[in-house]
Amino acid sequence: MVRVQEWNKSGRKGWEVDIRGRLPDGTKYRERVRSPVSTYAATLRWAQQREAAIVAAAMRAPEPVKEERGPAPTLADFWPRYVAGHVKANMLKPSYTATVDVLYRLHLGPSFGAKRLDAIRDEDVQRFKGKLLADGLSAKYVNNIQVVLSKLLKTAQEWGVLERLPCRIRPLKAVKPEMRFLDFADYRRLADAAHALDPRIEIMVLLGGDAGLRRGEILALEWSDLDFPRTTINVQRSEWDGHVTAPKGGRSRRVPMTERLAATLQAHRHLRGPRVLCHEDGTSLGRKALHLWMESATRRANLGADAGLHVLRHTFCSHLAMMGVPAKAIQELAGHADLSTTLRYMHLSPGAKTEAIQQLDRRPDGVRGETGEKLVETSRNAVEH
Repeated sequence: MVRVQEWNKSGRKGWEVDIRGRLPDGTKYRERVRSPVSTYAATLRWAQQREAAIVAAAMRAPEPVKEERGPAPTLADFWPRYVAGHVKANMLKPSYTATVDVLYRLHLGPSFGAKRLDAIRDEDVQRFKGKLLADGLSAKYVNNIQVVLSKLLKTAQEWGVLERLPCRIRPLKAVKPEMRFLDFADYRRLADAAHALDPRIEIMVLLGGDAGLRRGEILALEWSDLDFPRTTINVQRSEWDGHVTAPKGGRSRRVPMTERLAATLQAHRHLRGPRVLCHEDGTSLGRKALHLWMESATRRANLGADAGLHVLRHTFCSHLAMMGVPAKAIQELAGHADLSTTLRYMHLSPGAKTEAIQQLDRRPDGVRGETGEKLVETSRNAVEH
């Protein structure tokens, strides 16, 4: 479409041409220019010629050259590229890197290693899931494996290795396990048992149960992180298999100390090294040492050997919830990135549940009293007859 209109600016006059429309390839085009000629008729002819020239140039434009892709690599061939270009390049945590490596070696590699990425189909993934479940793996573990495969395929598409995703990966419906924790009496018994065994074991138990530190945060805790005048702990690092990183979630947090934790830490300060917990010669501890310490304490407290170190952090969050602490405060103290994680701890202890049900026996309109006795008697007669 061509439109010609007069313009007048600062005493200067002329004609303006507005050319707009859609080119043969479907793209919209618009051009507004001042006419190089002085009359309306000449301007209209010039505009029509200009429009025809634009269309002719578009018709002659070469089509874009489509990049030729070679055959897609196999999963085994692409795996080192994925680890280097995604996992390590994004500085993902060492624990995640190790987990991904294990999942590949045990499951993805044997099942899909020799298969080309563009040849992995929906049925292949479904059969893979079925085999894992038949081997006794949990739905949550199977989903973790599928997440790695899904991310690898999406990365291959982003890098131009795949034109499109070859399959859809649907997660299994996994039931979230109940968060195990120690009741008030059991936790006190565990702390007392740890105290009788070794001051370091007591510190470990209190750091988990009174401060909510994760295993890696306990291992990496240094004396410089403790502010005794303000009785706070600055949780700012974590250790996994010798690698020191930021805490989970990537940010530090400050946790006030309980009276027992502060007193225990002050009573057992040492000069063997910067770490709060270490071997007698000052060398750093490993995960296995904490596992053995926790096993010794739970055995002495008669709590069973299956109460791992993670139970202490669960106990910390659960006790706060049972004491009526707001969920947002628990989230900050525990360092949860998402409030939904914190809400998993907003439950009651078995003793609190029993006491809650007992409140029903104290209702004004409960089964006590004359009315309740008549209801009980009526029920008994109905059963007998």
